[in-house]
Amino acid sequence: MSESKMEENKTNENNLSEKLISKIKNYFEERSIKKAVLGLSGGIDSAVVLALLVNTLGKENVTAILMPNSKITKDSSTKDAENLAKKLGVEYFIVSIDSVLEVFEILPWKQNNTAKANLNARARAVVLYNYANSNNCIVAGTGNKSEFYLGYFTKYGDAAADFFPIGALLKKEVRLVAEQLNIGPEFLDKIPSAELWENQEDEKELGLSYSVIDELLPLILKNKEIPKGKEDAAAKLKKIIESTSHKREQPVIITF
Repeated sequence: MSESKMEENKTNENNLSEKLISKIKNYFEERSIKKAVLGLSGGIDSAVVLALLVNTLGKENVTAILMPNSKITKDSSTKDAENLAKKLGVEYFIVSIDSVLEVFEILPWKQNNTAKANLNARARAVVLYNYANSNNCIVAGTGNKSEFYLGYFTKYGDAAADFFPIGALLKKEVRLVAEQLNIGPEFLDKIPSAELWENQEDEKELGLSYSVIDELLPLILKNKEIPKGKEDAAAKLKKIIESTSHKREQPVIITF
């Protein structure tokens, strides 16, 4: 890579948070929308989205909703989320989803672990849209590009949103933006987890680290050569992408 190209890439990285704020601002202005709500989990993705929205809309136009499951969500996650909301000065609510989940215990069939785990994300989506409908605002999603292509999200759960401020960012780029926005180490150093069940960790579940995913994903999407020694990881990643393709598609309308 040439020296000028390296300098250009460095400049782009340095301006990443500024570019995102500008793009988000344009999105809201073009649609005459003034307010947004998001689910704040205590993880780095939602922390970055909250900070971006505050920088774009102003703290008075952003609401964060913390939605713990008392059986799964770590106290530290809720504490970190609450502290960030206080630091940024946004309105926030803590809404336990326990009672929402209890309703599904009456279903007359056996629910597997996947169905139970996904209920957490879908219950949170219901709460977010209830608030959005009641307060004339839109729901900001907190998913990133790495998760999107891995299908690492719940249909009609955390995938239910009106726009995704960091949806074009790889996980490593989310971390970069977090640093630029002065998001603290309690988020940067946290092990990634969707907390859909006890002691769940993203990288263990995926069987791949985000560093490997972020290295290989752009190459796979652009059909570029895979580095030697990374072929097995790339094959695994391709298989995940293919098997979750239905999660990235709109519902099919059967025509005749």
